[in-house]
Amino acid sequence: MKKAYFNWSSGKDSALALYQVLQAKEYSVTQLVTTVNKDFERVSMHGLREELLDAQVAQLQIPLQKIYFPAEVSMTAYDTTMRIATQKLSDQGFQYGIFGDIFLEDLRSYREQKLKEVGITGVFPLWKKDTKTLLKEFLQLGFKAITVCVNAQLLDESFVGRILDESFINDLPSGVDPCGENGEFHTFVFDGPIFSTPIQFSVGEKVLKTYSSSKDEDSCTTSNSSWDTSFWYCDLVLKNSTAS
Repeated sequence: MKKAYFNWSSGKDSALALYQVLQAKEYSVTQLVTTVNKDFERVSMHGLREELLDAQVAQLQIPLQKIYFPAEVSMTAYDTTMRIATQKLSDQGFQYGIFGDIFLEDLRSYREQKLKEVGITGVFPLWKKDTKTLLKEFLQLGFKAITVCVNAQLLDESFVGRILDESFINDLPSGVDPCGENGEFHTFVFDGPIFSTPIQFSVGEKVLKTYSSSKDEDSCTTSNSSWDTSFWYCDLVLKNSTAS
């Protein structure tokens, strides 16, 4: 099998893509990679506590490499850090990097360009698949997820901290992608066929956070970053954790 690392976001698209790759047995996934906000100890973009990411990795039983970034990072610094990390992966014999992206052309092009510089080929198992069909497949396979972050310009507070199910799909406003592929929402997967047991957590407070457009554009690689400035976050806490 081809040696590959997997870009693990902690959310549903990553979980489904990883499941499909493991089932297909074309790639040997021996490394996960996740970017983490080192100032807040949370998964980048998702706002998920690092301890919950660690709980997922313990279930997956695949080693994780965390790439840490400060809360505010320029694109130049981001690119430099990612190049160092991917070069090390290339040096370790990884020829393929797998992503859960579905249809963001500019993001895929960005990833492929940067990976090509270090001799790695991007793999996108969910690419161009119908997102409503993908979400239904995700649920039918027995995956369970909860929203941890929603774009406040498109979804109100009621959509954050909500379990993904048929009701969730039906309640999404017109124009919102069923998989949140345009950044409408992000999720935390806590159960499914790639986990041996469900991850136990409690739901904490919901917080609205607004960022200046210049800051967001400086730290995001997608072209729609100009309108991603206000988000509802739902804090999740791992049960039996000492975190406050």
